[in-house]
Amino acid sequence: MKFIFKIPLGFLMMASACSNPEPGKKTPDKSYFDLKGYFAAEALTLQQQNPLISKTVVLNGSQEEKKLQIADWSKELSIFIDADINKPAWKGDFIHTVTDSLESYTTKNEKIPVRKVDLHRSGSTIDEISIILHTNNSLYDSADTLLYKPGKLYQINKSQKIRLMDQKSYLIRGVFPEK
Repeated sequence: MKFIFKIPLGFLMMASACSNPEPGKKTPDKSYFDLKGYFAAEALTLQQQNPLISKTVVLNGSQEEKKLQIADWSKELSIFIDADINKPAWKGDFIHTVTDSLESYTTKNEKIPVRKVDLHRSGSTIDEISIILHTNNSLYDSADTLLYKPGKLYQINKSQKIRLMDQKSYLIRGVFPEK
């Protein structure tokens, strides 16, 4: 009976030993910066901290602002998590450039909705992540600009034009409390 419990524990220990200790860094199976891992770790941290956010939503010019605590940070940051550029089919489609303060991933492949990812750094610390998404087909044209400044703000700016309908645009901005 004791042997049955030792096997799952052994697998659990091996799996935890293989985990990536620094979310967002490149791992051997990731070609590019691990956005999905970075934002999943941010969501987990924010879920634990439970900060009071000043959230503004602007829909076609109409604005609403509230102070609230986000119930599910994974859901709140899902558009950032979904901007993962490490999909196997996209391997080799991004041009990677690096300077002292900027790491950038860009693609010209119009089939890939994530067009550009910029990581602004101070040394090894990420100060800002900006992401440009664009999808265009015969039914609609959608453009998103995402901005994340750890501990300061997150912003989603979206414009969408659906065929035979008026263009819609919205902005979501969450500002973290000052420390």
